[in-house]
Amino acid sequence: MPYWFLAISLIPVLPIGSNFVESVLMLLVMPGAATFVTGLVPTVRLLEGSLAKELLAGPAAALVPGSARTWESRVRAGAWFTLHLFAGVVVSGLSLAVPPFALVLLLAPAVGWDTRFMEAWGWRDYWPQWPSPFAGLVALAALLAVIVGAGALLSRLAPRFLGPSAAERLAAVQARAVKLAERNRLARELHDSVGHALSVVTLQAGAAGRVLDSDPAFAREALGAIEESARAALEDLDHVLGLLREDPSRTAPQPTLADLGRLLEQTRIAGVKLDSEVGAEVGQVPAAVSREAYRIVQEGLTNALRHAGKVPVRLRLGVVGERLEMEMSNPLGAPGGEASRHGGGRGLDGIRERVTVLRGEMSAGPEEGGWRIHVSLPLRSGT
Repeated sequence: MPYWFLAISLIPVLPIGSNFVESVLMLLVMPGAATFVTGLVPTVRLLEGSLAKELLAGPAAALVPGSARTWESRVRAGAWFTLHLFAGVVVSGLSLAVPPFALVLLLAPAVGWDTRFMEAWGWRDYWPQWPSPFAGLVALAALLAVIVGAGALLSRLAPRFLGPSAAERLAAVQARAVKLAERNRLARELHDSVGHALSVVTLQAGAAGRVLDSDPAFAREALGAIEESARAALEDLDHVLGLLREDPSRTAPQPTLADLGRLLEQTRIAGVKLDSEVGAEVGQVPAAVSREAYRIVQEGLTNALRHAGKVPVRLRLGVVGERLEMEMSNPLGAPGGEASRHGGGRGLDGIRERVTVLRGEMSAGPEEGGWRIHVSLPLRSGT
C-alpha cells in the first residue's frame, strides 16, 4: 500500500494523456520500480531470507539468511521483493473478495436476497439459483489452490533469488576449507605433543616404579622427568586451547629444533636407548620447517614407544644441500607385547600431512626386521 500511495501521489503531476497508461503506471510500473529499488538495500535480503525460511516449506527451509554483499545478490533480492509483494497483493485481494462472494453463492437458494444486492454481486434475476452453492464451493477451492500454489511457487523460487551466488558459495567453501585445515592442524598439535608426553610419562612412571627401592636416584630422576613432561604437555595444551578460543594472550611459541635436546633427553630417561646424530646446521633451518621437523621427530619417537616399546632408536638429522634430511629407525617390538597394544594409527597420517604441507617427501615401512621413516623437507619453497 505505501508504494501505491506513492504512485497515486506522483501520477497526477506527470504529463500523461491516456487513462489506460496512467492506470498501468499506477498499478504496476511505479509500485514495481519502487519495490525493486527498496530490495536493493542489503538488509532486505537478510529479512526476506529469514521470512522465507520460517514461513515457507520445501526448498526455502534450507536457506541461510544473509545480507547482500554483491550487486548481483542485490538485484536478485530486489526481484524477489517485488515478486513477494505483488504475489501478496494478489493473494490478499482474493482472500478479501472471494470468501464473502462464495458465502453469497452458498446462501442464495435459501435466502430471499434483495434484487439490488444480488445485482451488485453480478447476479441476474433470470439465472437459476440452485447451482450457486456449487459455484461458491468452486470459488473457495480455487482460492485455496491459488494460496497453496503461490506458496509452493515462492518456496521453489526463494533459493534462486535469495540463495548464495556463485562467488558466495566459493567463499563459503574456502572458509570451510580454512576451518577444516585449522582443525586438522590443532588435532595434529594435540596428538603429537600431548600424545608424546603421555607415552613418555607412562614409560617413565613404569621405570621409576620398578627401581624405586633398588635405585632411588634413578627413580627421582624419572619422577623429575615426569614432572617436566607433564608441564610441557600442559603448556602445549594451553597453547592449543588459546588458538581454539582465539585468545592471543594464551598462545605461546611452538617448539622448534632448538628444543630437540630436551625432547631426546626425556626419551632417554624413559628407558629408550636413543642413538642420535643431529647436525649443527639444523639451527639455521627456517622457522616453519624447524617447527614441523620437531613435531615429526616427536611423533616418530612416540610411534616407536607405543608400538615397539623400549627398543633402541636411531635418529639422523641434518641439512644436505637445500633440504633437511631426517631418518629414524628402530627394531620391531615383541609381538603381542604391552607396547603393541597401545592405540594410535594416526601418527603416520599426521607426519604425512606435515610433509605434504611443506612439499617434502616421505617414506615409512618395515625394513630389515625393523621400522624406518625417512623424511626430506625443502628449506625453501620451490626447492
